Amino acid sequence: MTLQTMNVQAVDVAPDTGVIRRVLVVDDSRVQRRILSVSLKREGYEVIEAASGQEALEICREDLPDLILSDWMMPGMSGLEFCRELREIPFESYAYFILLTSKSEKGEVAQGFAAGADDFLTKPVNGYELRARISAGERILKMQHELTEKNRVITDTLDELQRLYDSLDNDLLAAKKLQQSLVPDRFRDFGQGAVSLLLQSSGHVGGDLVGHYKISETRVGLYSIDVSGHGISSALITARLAGYLSSSSPEQNVAMQVYPDGSHEHLEPKEVVQRLNEIILDEMETEHYFTMLLADVDLETGKIVMAQAGHPHPLIQRADGTIEQDGPGGLPVGLIPGAEFSQFELSLKPGDRLFMMSDGVTECPDTNNGMLGEEGFEDLVKGLKGHALEETLQTIVWQLDEYSGGQGFPDDISGILFEYRG
Repeated sequence: MTLQTMNVQAVDVAPDTGVIRRVLVVDDSRVQRRILSVSLKREGYEVIEAASGQEALEICREDLPDLILSDWMMPGMSGLEFCRELREIPFESYAYFILLTSKSEKGEVAQGFAAGADDFLTKPVNGYELRARISAGERILKMQHELTEKNRVITDTLDELQRLYDSLDNDLLAAKKLQQSLVPDRFRDFGQGAVSLLLQSSGHVGGDLVGHYKISETRVGLYSIDVSGHGISSALITARLAGYLSSSSPEQNVAMQVYPDGSHEHLEPKEVVQRLNEIILDEMETEHYFTMLLADVDLETGKIVMAQAGHPHPLIQRADGTIEQDGPGGLPVGLIPGAEFSQFELSLKPGDRLFMMSDGVTECPDTNNGMLGEEGFEDLVKGLKGHALEETLQTIVWQLDEYSGGQGFPDDISGILFEYRG
Protein backbone atom coordinates (compact mmCIF):
# COMPACT_ATOMS: atom_id res chain seq x y z
CA MET A 1 0.00 0.00 0.00
CA THR A 2 1.60 3.32 -1.12
CA LEU A 3 1.08 6.95 -0.27
CA GLN A 4 -0.58 7.53 -3.64
CA THR A 5 -3.15 4.76 -3.22
CA MET A 6 -4.20 5.99 0.22
CA ASN A 7 -5.47 9.31 -1.18
CA VAL A 8 -7.03 10.59 2.08
CA GLN A 9 -8.56 13.99 1.50
CA ALA A 10 -8.91 16.40 4.41
CA VAL A 11 -12.48 17.46 5.06
CA ASP A 12 -12.81 21.07 6.08
CA VAL A 13 -15.80 20.52 8.31
CA ALA A 14 -16.22 21.49 11.96
CA PRO A 15 -15.86 18.38 14.03
CA ASP A 16 -18.98 16.77 15.43
CA THR A 17 -17.32 14.18 17.55
CA GLY A 18 -20.39 13.20 19.59
CA VAL A 19 -19.36 10.34 21.84
CA ILE A 20 -16.27 9.60 19.74
CA ARG A 21 -13.16 11.20 21.18
CA ARG A 22 -10.37 8.66 20.87
CA VAL A 23 -9.55 6.88 17.61
CA LEU A 24 -7.12 3.98 17.26
CA VAL A 25 -5.44 3.67 13.83
CA VAL A 26 -3.94 0.24 13.18
CA ASP A 27 -1.67 -0.33 10.15
CA ASP A 28 1.74 -1.92 9.66
CA SER A 29 2.70 1.03 7.42
CA ARG A 30 3.91 4.03 9.41
CA VAL A 31 3.23 6.33 6.46
CA GLN A 32 -0.39 5.21 6.11
CA ARG A 33 -0.95 5.57 9.85
CA ARG A 34 0.47 9.09 9.65
CA ILE A 35 -1.80 10.11 6.81
CA LEU A 36 -4.94 8.92 8.65
CA SER A 37 -3.77 10.39 11.95
CA VAL A 38 -3.17 13.85 10.53
CA SER A 39 -6.59 13.92 8.91
CA LEU A 40 -8.35 12.75 12.10
CA LYS A 41 -6.43 15.14 14.38
CA ARG A 42 -7.37 18.00 12.11
CA GLU A 43 -11.00 17.21 12.85
CA GLY A 44 -10.43 17.24 16.58
CA TYR A 45 -9.99 13.58 17.44
CA GLU A 46 -7.41 12.18 19.81
CA VAL A 47 -5.50 9.60 17.75
CA ILE A 48 -3.53 6.58 18.94
CA GLU A 49 -1.41 4.52 16.53
CA ALA A 50 -0.58 0.82 16.53
CA ALA A 51 1.73 -0.96 14.08
CA SER A 52 0.18 -4.42 14.51
CA GLY A 53 -2.95 -6.19 15.62
CA GLN A 54 -1.22 -7.50 18.76
CA GLU A 55 -0.07 -4.03 19.78
CA ALA A 56 -3.58 -2.67 19.14
CA LEU A 57 -5.07 -5.42 21.29
CA GLU A 58 -2.83 -4.48 24.22
CA ILE A 59 -3.81 -0.80 23.85
CA CYS A 60 -7.50 -1.74 23.89
CA ARG A 61 -7.08 -3.88 26.99
CA GLU A 62 -5.64 -0.90 28.86
CA ASP A 63 -8.05 1.74 27.59
CA LEU A 64 -10.63 0.96 24.93
CA PRO A 65 -10.95 3.71 22.29
CA ASP A 66 -14.26 4.88 20.87
CA LEU A 67 -13.39 4.07 17.24
CA ILE A 68 -10.92 1.68 15.61
CA LEU A 69 -9.70 2.01 12.02
CA SER A 70 -7.74 -1.14 11.18
CA ASP A 71 -6.15 -2.39 7.99
CA TRP A 72 -7.29 -5.90 7.07
CA MET A 73 -4.03 -7.21 5.62
CA MET A 74 -1.20 -7.04 8.17
CA PRO A 75 1.66 -9.46 8.95
CA GLY A 76 1.22 -11.57 12.08
CA MET A 77 -2.24 -10.82 13.41
CA SER A 78 -4.50 -9.60 10.62
CA GLY A 79 -7.16 -6.94 11.12
CA LEU A 80 -9.82 -9.64 10.95
CA GLU A 81 -8.12 -11.68 13.70
CA PHE A 82 -7.62 -8.55 15.79
CA CYS A 83 -11.31 -7.71 15.50
CA ARG A 84 -12.37 -11.25 16.42
CA GLU A 85 -10.17 -11.33 19.55
CA LEU A 86 -11.26 -7.83 20.55
CA ARG A 87 -14.93 -8.82 20.53
CA GLU A 88 -14.22 -11.75 22.84
CA ILE A 89 -13.05 -9.38 25.60
CA PRO A 90 -15.93 -8.33 27.92
CA PHE A 91 -15.49 -4.54 27.89
CA GLU A 92 -17.97 -2.31 29.70
CA SER A 93 -18.18 0.03 26.71
CA TYR A 94 -18.24 -0.56 22.96
CA ALA A 95 -15.70 0.36 20.27
CA TYR A 96 -16.93 0.98 16.72
CA PHE A 97 -14.70 -1.05 14.35
CA ILE A 98 -14.05 -0.11 10.71
CA LEU A 99 -11.95 -2.42 8.55
CA LEU A 100 -9.86 -0.85 5.79
CA THR A 101 -9.63 -3.24 2.87
CA SER A 102 -9.27 -3.61 -0.84
CA LYS A 103 -11.55 -6.67 -0.66
CA SER A 104 -14.99 -6.15 -2.13
CA GLU A 105 -16.30 -9.67 -2.59
CA LYS A 106 -19.53 -10.32 -0.68
CA GLY A 107 -18.16 -13.45 0.98
CA GLU A 108 -15.17 -11.61 2.41
CA VAL A 109 -17.33 -8.70 3.60
CA ALA A 110 -19.64 -11.18 5.33
CA GLN A 111 -16.60 -12.77 6.94
CA GLY A 112 -15.63 -9.38 8.36
CA PHE A 113 -19.10 -8.75 9.79
CA ALA A 114 -19.06 -12.22 11.33
CA ALA A 115 -15.77 -11.37 13.07
CA GLY A 116 -17.40 -8.33 14.68
CA ALA A 117 -16.62 -5.47 12.32
CA ASP A 118 -19.21 -2.69 12.14
CA ASP A 119 -18.30 -1.17 8.81
CA PHE A 120 -15.82 -1.24 5.90
CA LEU A 121 -13.88 1.29 3.90
CA THR A 122 -12.40 0.37 0.58
CA LYS A 123 -8.92 1.62 -0.25
CA PRO A 124 -7.94 4.09 -1.47
CA VAL A 125 -9.80 5.87 1.35
CA ASN A 126 -11.79 8.93 0.42
CA GLY A 127 -11.84 11.60 3.12
CA TYR A 128 -15.54 12.41 2.70
CA GLU A 129 -16.48 8.74 2.84
CA LEU A 130 -14.32 8.27 5.94
CA ARG A 131 -16.08 11.18 7.66
CA ALA A 132 -19.47 9.81 6.70
CA ARG A 133 -18.63 6.37 8.15
CA ILE A 134 -17.36 7.97 11.34
CA SER A 135 -20.58 9.98 11.61
CA ALA A 136 -22.57 6.75 11.22
CA GLY A 137 -20.47 5.20 13.96
CA GLU A 138 -21.11 8.21 16.20
CA ARG A 139 -24.86 7.81 15.80
CA ILE A 140 -24.67 4.13 16.73
CA LEU A 141 -22.37 4.81 19.68
CA LYS A 142 -24.65 7.60 20.87
CA MET A 143 -27.59 5.22 20.83
CA GLN A 144 -25.50 2.57 22.58
CA HIS A 145 -24.39 5.13 25.17
CA GLU A 146 -27.96 6.30 25.74
CA LEU A 147 -29.11 2.71 26.07
CA THR A 148 -26.32 1.97 28.55
CA GLU A 149 -27.24 5.05 30.56
CA LYS A 150 -30.92 4.14 30.55
CA ASN A 151 -30.04 0.61 31.63
CA ARG A 152 -27.93 2.07 34.43
CA VAL A 153 -30.83 4.25 35.55
CA ILE A 154 -33.16 1.26 35.39
CA THR A 155 -30.69 -0.85 37.36
CA ASP A 156 -30.28 1.87 39.99
CA THR A 157 -34.05 2.27 40.17
CA LEU A 158 -34.58 -1.47 40.52
CA ASP A 159 -31.93 -1.60 43.24
CA GLU A 160 -33.69 1.20 45.09
CA LEU A 161 -37.05 -0.49 44.63
CA GLN A 162 -35.55 -3.71 45.96
CA ARG A 163 -34.28 -1.86 49.03
CA LEU A 164 -37.71 -0.31 49.54
CA TYR A 165 -39.36 -3.70 49.00
CA ASP A 166 -37.05 -5.35 51.53
CA SER A 167 -37.81 -2.61 54.03
CA LEU A 168 -41.55 -2.90 53.38
CA ASP A 169 -41.33 -6.68 53.55
CA ASN A 170 -39.68 -6.46 56.96
CA ASP A 171 -42.36 -4.05 58.13
CA LEU A 172 -45.09 -6.35 56.84
CA LEU A 173 -43.54 -9.33 58.61
CA ALA A 174 -43.60 -7.33 61.82
CA ALA A 175 -47.20 -6.33 61.08
CA LYS A 176 -48.08 -9.98 60.51
CA LYS A 177 -46.71 -10.89 63.94
CA LEU A 178 -48.70 -8.07 65.48
CA GLN A 179 -51.88 -9.16 63.70
CA GLN A 180 -51.40 -12.75 64.76
CA SER A 181 -51.00 -11.49 68.33
CA LEU A 182 -54.59 -10.24 68.12
CA VAL A 183 -55.56 -13.92 68.42
CA PRO A 184 -53.48 -15.00 71.43
CA ASP A 185 -55.46 -18.08 72.47
CA ARG A 186 -55.75 -20.37 69.45
CA PHE A 187 -57.23 -23.06 71.72
CA ARG A 188 -59.22 -22.48 74.88
CA ASP A 189 -60.94 -25.00 77.13
CA PHE A 190 -63.93 -23.61 79.02
CA GLY A 191 -64.71 -26.88 80.75
CA GLN A 192 -68.21 -27.33 79.34
CA GLY A 193 -66.93 -26.44 75.89
CA ALA A 194 -63.75 -25.64 74.01
CA VAL A 195 -62.86 -23.40 71.09
CA SER A 196 -60.19 -23.56 68.38
CA LEU A 197 -59.28 -20.53 66.21
CA LEU A 198 -57.80 -20.24 62.72
CA LEU A 199 -56.37 -17.09 61.14
CA GLN A 200 -54.34 -17.40 57.92
CA SER A 201 -53.82 -14.40 55.65
CA SER A 202 -53.43 -14.74 51.89
CA GLY A 203 -50.61 -12.17 52.12
CA HIS A 204 -48.48 -10.82 54.92
CA VAL A 205 -51.49 -9.26 56.59
CA GLY A 206 -55.17 -9.63 55.92
CA GLY A 207 -58.66 -8.49 56.78
CA ASP A 208 -59.97 -11.46 58.75
CA LEU A 209 -60.32 -11.60 62.50
CA VAL A 210 -61.55 -14.25 64.91
CA GLY A 211 -61.71 -14.29 68.66
CA HIS A 212 -63.61 -14.91 71.86
CA TYR A 213 -64.28 -13.03 75.06
CA LYS A 214 -65.74 -13.85 78.45
CA ILE A 215 -69.30 -12.72 79.14
CA SER A 216 -69.76 -14.45 82.48
CA GLU A 217 -68.70 -17.62 84.23
CA THR A 218 -71.17 -19.57 82.10
CA ARG A 219 -71.25 -17.57 78.85
CA VAL A 220 -68.71 -16.78 76.18
CA GLY A 221 -68.79 -14.56 73.09
CA LEU A 222 -67.43 -15.78 69.74
CA TYR A 223 -66.87 -13.59 66.68
CA SER A 224 -65.73 -14.16 63.12
CA ILE A 225 -65.09 -11.06 60.98
CA ASP A 226 -64.08 -10.55 57.34
CA VAL A 227 -63.18 -6.97 56.35
CA SER A 228 -63.54 -6.06 52.68
CA GLY A 229 -60.36 -5.91 50.64
CA HIS A 230 -56.91 -7.18 51.52
CA GLY A 231 -53.65 -5.87 52.81
CA ILE A 232 -52.64 -3.14 55.19
CA SER A 233 -55.79 -0.99 55.23
CA SER A 234 -57.99 -4.03 55.94
CA ALA A 235 -55.56 -5.20 58.62
CA LEU A 236 -55.76 -1.81 60.34
CA ILE A 237 -59.55 -2.15 60.51
CA THR A 238 -59.23 -5.59 62.13
CA ALA A 239 -56.87 -4.10 64.72
CA ARG A 240 -59.49 -1.50 65.62
CA LEU A 241 -62.23 -4.13 65.75
CA ALA A 242 -60.10 -6.33 67.99
CA GLY A 243 -60.02 -3.44 70.45
CA TYR A 244 -63.78 -3.00 70.26
CA LEU A 245 -64.27 -6.68 71.13
CA SER A 246 -61.57 -6.90 73.76
CA SER A 247 -61.40 -10.03 75.87
CA SER A 248 -59.22 -8.40 78.52
CA SER A 249 -61.07 -5.09 79.07
CA PRO A 250 -64.85 -5.52 79.41
CA GLU A 251 -65.26 -1.77 79.90
CA GLN A 252 -63.85 -1.21 76.39
CA ASN A 253 -65.84 -3.99 74.75
CA VAL A 254 -68.76 -2.61 72.75
CA ALA A 255 -70.63 -5.85 73.44
CA MET A 256 -70.77 -4.92 77.10
CA GLN A 257 -73.00 -2.35 78.78
CA VAL A 258 -71.01 -1.05 81.76
CA TYR A 259 -72.92 0.51 84.68
CA PRO A 260 -71.71 3.14 87.17
CA ASP A 261 -71.29 0.55 89.93
CA GLY A 262 -68.79 -1.35 87.79
CA SER A 263 -71.12 -4.16 86.86
CA HIS A 264 -71.66 -4.97 83.22
CA GLU A 265 -74.18 -6.71 81.04
CA HIS A 266 -73.76 -8.29 77.63
CA LEU A 267 -75.89 -6.75 74.90
CA GLU A 268 -77.85 -8.91 72.53
CA PRO A 269 -75.78 -9.87 69.47
CA LYS A 270 -77.96 -7.82 67.10
CA GLU A 271 -77.41 -4.72 69.29
CA VAL A 272 -73.64 -5.29 69.26
CA VAL A 273 -73.63 -5.46 65.46
CA GLN A 274 -75.76 -2.32 65.40
CA ARG A 275 -73.17 -0.53 67.53
CA LEU A 276 -70.35 -1.63 65.28
CA ASN A 277 -72.28 -0.41 62.24
CA GLU A 278 -72.57 3.05 63.79
CA ILE A 279 -68.90 3.09 64.78
CA ILE A 280 -67.55 2.18 61.37
CA LEU A 281 -69.80 4.71 59.62
CA ASP A 282 -69.51 7.59 62.10
CA GLU A 283 -66.06 7.26 63.66
CA MET A 284 -63.72 5.25 61.44
CA GLU A 285 -64.32 7.18 58.19
CA THR A 286 -63.34 4.32 55.93
CA GLU A 287 -64.64 2.87 52.69
CA HIS A 288 -64.25 -0.62 54.12
CA TYR A 289 -67.12 -2.72 55.41
CA PHE A 290 -67.12 -6.17 56.95
CA THR A 291 -69.18 -9.30 57.36
CA MET A 292 -69.60 -10.90 60.74
CA LEU A 293 -70.92 -13.75 62.83
CA LEU A 294 -71.33 -12.97 66.52
CA ALA A 295 -72.41 -15.70 68.95
CA ASP A 296 -73.44 -15.59 72.61
CA VAL A 297 -72.86 -19.15 73.86
CA ASP A 298 -74.40 -20.50 77.06
CA LEU A 299 -71.99 -23.15 78.32
CA GLU A 300 -74.53 -24.68 80.67
CA THR A 301 -77.42 -25.19 78.26
CA GLY A 302 -75.74 -25.24 74.83
CA LYS A 303 -78.04 -22.43 73.69
CA ILE A 304 -76.50 -19.98 71.22
CA VAL A 305 -77.89 -16.59 70.27
CA MET A 306 -76.26 -15.45 67.04
CA ALA A 307 -76.29 -12.44 64.71
CA GLN A 308 -75.29 -12.89 61.07
CA ALA A 309 -74.22 -9.83 59.05
CA GLY A 310 -73.45 -10.97 55.51
CA HIS A 311 -71.07 -13.68 56.72
CA PRO A 312 -71.26 -17.29 55.45
CA HIS A 313 -73.78 -19.42 57.29
CA PRO A 314 -72.68 -21.15 60.48
CA LEU A 315 -72.35 -24.91 60.16
CA ILE A 316 -73.24 -27.39 62.89
CA GLN A 317 -71.91 -30.92 62.90
CA ARG A 318 -73.99 -33.00 65.27
CA ALA A 319 -72.42 -35.72 67.38
CA ASP A 320 -73.87 -38.33 65.01
CA GLY A 321 -72.21 -36.64 61.98
CA THR A 322 -75.33 -34.90 60.68
CA ILE A 323 -74.63 -31.51 59.08
CA GLU A 324 -76.84 -28.41 59.45
CA GLN A 325 -76.01 -25.15 57.69
CA ASP A 326 -78.41 -22.21 57.67
CA GLY A 327 -78.89 -18.60 58.69
CA PRO A 328 -80.73 -15.38 57.72
CA GLY A 329 -77.74 -13.84 55.91
CA GLY A 330 -78.20 -10.16 56.69
CA LEU A 331 -76.43 -6.98 55.58
CA PRO A 332 -72.70 -6.41 55.99
CA VAL A 333 -71.60 -3.96 58.66
CA GLY A 334 -70.65 -0.44 57.58
CA LEU A 335 -72.69 -0.09 54.41
CA ILE A 336 -76.00 1.49 55.40
CA PRO A 337 -76.54 4.02 58.22
CA GLY A 338 -79.25 2.92 60.60
CA ALA A 339 -79.34 -0.61 59.20
CA GLU A 340 -81.23 -3.12 61.34
CA PHE A 341 -79.81 -6.53 62.16
CA SER A 342 -81.59 -9.64 63.36
CA GLN A 343 -80.55 -12.60 65.46
CA PHE A 344 -81.49 -16.26 65.71
CA GLU A 345 -80.99 -19.15 68.06
CA LEU A 346 -79.19 -22.46 67.81
CA SER A 347 -79.01 -25.29 70.28
CA LEU A 348 -76.06 -27.61 70.78
CA LYS A 349 -76.00 -30.92 72.56
CA PRO A 350 -72.93 -32.63 73.99
CA GLY A 351 -70.59 -33.66 71.17
CA ASP A 352 -71.99 -31.13 68.69
CA ARG A 353 -69.59 -28.78 66.91
CA LEU A 354 -70.14 -25.26 65.55
CA PHE A 355 -68.07 -23.95 62.62
CA MET A 356 -67.96 -20.19 61.92
CA MET A 357 -65.80 -19.80 58.78
CA SER A 358 -64.96 -16.90 56.45
CA ASP A 359 -65.83 -16.99 52.75
CA GLY A 360 -62.17 -17.73 51.97
CA VAL A 361 -63.14 -21.34 52.73
CA THR A 362 -66.31 -21.72 50.66
CA GLU A 363 -64.84 -19.63 47.82
CA CYS A 364 -61.56 -21.55 47.69
CA PRO A 365 -60.88 -22.17 43.95
CA ASP A 366 -60.10 -25.52 42.40
CA THR A 367 -57.87 -26.15 39.38
CA ASN A 368 -60.80 -25.79 36.95
CA ASN A 369 -61.95 -22.29 37.95
CA GLY A 370 -64.65 -23.70 40.20
CA MET A 371 -64.89 -23.24 43.93
CA LEU A 372 -65.62 -25.35 47.00
CA GLY A 373 -69.03 -23.89 47.89
CA GLU A 374 -71.21 -24.70 50.89
CA GLU A 375 -71.91 -28.27 49.78
CA GLY A 376 -68.22 -28.92 49.26
CA PHE A 377 -67.48 -27.58 52.72
CA GLU A 378 -70.13 -29.88 54.17
CA ASP A 379 -68.46 -32.87 52.51
CA LEU A 380 -65.10 -31.76 53.83
CA VAL A 381 -66.42 -31.46 57.40
CA LYS A 382 -68.10 -34.89 57.19
CA GLY A 383 -64.70 -36.44 56.57
CA LEU A 384 -63.30 -34.81 59.70
CA LYS A 385 -65.71 -36.40 62.15
CA GLY A 386 -63.75 -37.69 65.12
CA HIS A 387 -60.69 -35.46 64.50
CA ALA A 388 -59.22 -33.85 67.59
CA LEU A 389 -60.56 -30.35 68.11
CA GLU A 390 -57.07 -28.82 68.16
CA GLU A 391 -56.19 -30.34 64.76
CA THR A 392 -59.42 -29.97 62.80
CA LEU A 393 -59.05 -26.40 61.49
CA GLN A 394 -55.45 -26.93 60.40
CA THR A 395 -56.52 -30.12 58.64
CA ILE A 396 -59.14 -28.05 56.77
CA VAL A 397 -56.35 -25.73 55.58
CA TRP A 398 -54.30 -28.67 54.32
CA GLN A 399 -57.29 -30.12 52.47
CA LEU A 400 -58.12 -26.73 50.93
CA ASP A 401 -54.54 -26.45 49.73
CA GLU A 402 -54.84 -29.86 48.11
CA TYR A 403 -58.21 -28.91 46.62
CA SER A 404 -56.70 -25.78 45.03
CA GLY A 405 -53.83 -27.76 43.55
CA GLY A 406 -51.29 -26.05 45.78
CA GLN A 407 -51.86 -22.69 44.11
CA GLY A 408 -52.28 -20.84 47.39
CA PHE A 409 -55.34 -18.98 48.60
CA PRO A 410 -56.53 -15.77 46.91
CA ASP A 411 -58.43 -14.77 50.06
CA ASP A 412 -57.78 -14.88 53.78
CA ILE A 413 -58.93 -18.02 55.56
CA SER A 414 -60.21 -17.86 59.10
CA GLY A 415 -62.65 -19.65 61.32
CA ILE A 416 -63.85 -20.73 64.73
CA LEU A 417 -64.60 -24.26 65.80
CA PHE A 418 -66.55 -24.59 69.04
CA GLU A 419 -67.28 -27.98 70.58
CA TYR A 420 -69.99 -28.25 73.22
CA ARG A 421 -69.37 -30.82 75.94
CA GLY A 422 -72.20 -30.13 78.36
